[in-house]
Amino acid sequence: MELRTLIGEMSRANRLWGAPRIHGELLKLGFEVAQSTVARYMCRRFGAPSQGWRTFLSNHADGIVAIDLFILPTVAFQILYCLVILRHGRRFWVSFGVTSNPTATRLARLRIGIAKAVARACSVLQFHAIKTFAPI
Repeated sequence: MELRTLIGEMSRANRLWGAPRIHGELLKLGFEVAQSTVARYMCRRFGAPSQGWRTFLSNHADGIVAIDLFILPTVAFQILYCLVILRHGRRFWVSFGVTSNPTATRLARLRIGIAKAVARACSVLQFHAIKTFAPI
């Protein structure tokens, strides 16, 4: 296979790779070529070289979990606190809970339960602090 064709195919197949990455891969394969030559024979791309937010979300949807704690007013003028954990990959309900009196200790236990449920559901875990409630 001709080196120009190989560079073009590598740049089309790996759209996020730039000339330095393709140059390194060619060196691993035993091709002695300059990085400027690789840049010259890469296929031209239009748009940003990095992935956008929509592409990132579609690539990592299986590992993203949404956690929401919200209030739900009832007809009898009571307030219920709802906790929902939703996995984005297949829009799967991981956990759902409702309580009428969330205390700091109950939220601490919920946080531990959330961590265990989310760890089973996905590989990446990121907490955002809830500043509405008392510190735990």
